[in-house]
Amino acid sequence: MISRAGRAGRRPAAWAVVLVSVAGFAAGQRFLVPQETVLVTDGRVHAFDLPPGSGPVTVTVAPDGAVWFTEGQGNRIGRLRPDAGEYRSFPLPNAGSAPRIIAVGADGNLWFSEHSGNRIGRITPQGELREFDLPTADSQPRAIALGADGNLWFGEFAANRIGCITPEGGITEFPLPTPDSGPRALAAGPDGNIWYSAFRANRIGRITPRGEITEFLLPRPNSGPGDITAGADGAMWFLMLSGTMDGLQVDGGRVGRISMDGRITEFEMPTRTPSPINIAVGPDRNIWYTQGSHVARVTPDGRITEFPLGEGSRGAGLSAGSDRQPPGRLVNRLYVADGGANRIAWLEFTPPGGTSGGQ
Repeated sequence: MISRAGRAGRRPAAWAVVLVSVAGFAAGQRFLVPQETVLVTDGRVHAFDLPPGSGPVTVTVAPDGAVWFTEGQGNRIGRLRPDAGEYRSFPLPNAGSAPRIIAVGADGNLWFSEHSGNRIGRITPQGELREFDLPTADSQPRAIALGADGNLWFGEFAANRIGCITPEGGITEFPLPTPDSGPRALAAGPDGNIWYSAFRANRIGRITPRGEITEFLLPRPNSGPGDITAGADGAMWFLMLSGTMDGLQVDGGRVGRISMDGRITEFEMPTRTPSPINIAVGPDRNIWYTQGSHVARVTPDGRITEFPLGEGSRGAGLSAGSDRQPPGRLVNRLYVADGGANRIAWLEFTPPGGTSGGQ
């Protein structure tokens, strides 16, 4: 079932869901909230405007509640404390590095991929930077995620490999079995393995910490699997892109779900273009994704509702987090890296009858 909510001039309908625990936010962090806690969002957008030329791409939330994001246009890593209005950016030492995905590591540092720089970067909460060159030249690292083994795993889109880097910087690469498969995104699964999308090969793959690989062919050709995340239901959820992406014409426009034993279910999106970008679990345990000027919510049975971000917006990365930490506090925000409007935006989730301030 597909529905739309909150077009211009209309107030989106609130949505409630029982929240027992939310796992997987901020690349492997676990936040627990009291059982029977009910959260709702009215779809109102709150935002912090960034300096011109920032170009936020993806976002994650650190254990102390700070929002970290990559600035693709500015070639920087950004940090925001939304309620205090404190923003700081950290320039990368090499021009044109093209920072893409950012994730929280087991060591409490932020780890990110440099797509054009062919490096994996690490930045401490205090802003100290270190970069690690990849063994394979021009590999185009994109996705990065914390694995159950405490290492950071990343995809090498051009080199057709999945890589692993330890907190100390030791790097291992695993070639994929399907040639030119284009690993575009990856995420840790509830089974302790890393799951990835093979964009060019039309497959979802799984790699164990030992490097054993299994791939699952999608039911329809040219589906263009993109971003992937672990759902609250114990399955992996992923986007199927649409249009011309990375030189390949794909015809996705769907949200996919794959169980741990490889069973695949697909749900049609109400809006097929522009292509969806990023997917994550929200504070309400539903799946959320960014697409053009809106974000969309997917319930476990596949009902999709769209919420507008505003004119000129183009949401990319998104991540759930709390307005305050430490872990244990209610996870009540869904942050969006809005590259089109050059801002960090978020939706707030409150108990029924609760209120939230915002811009």
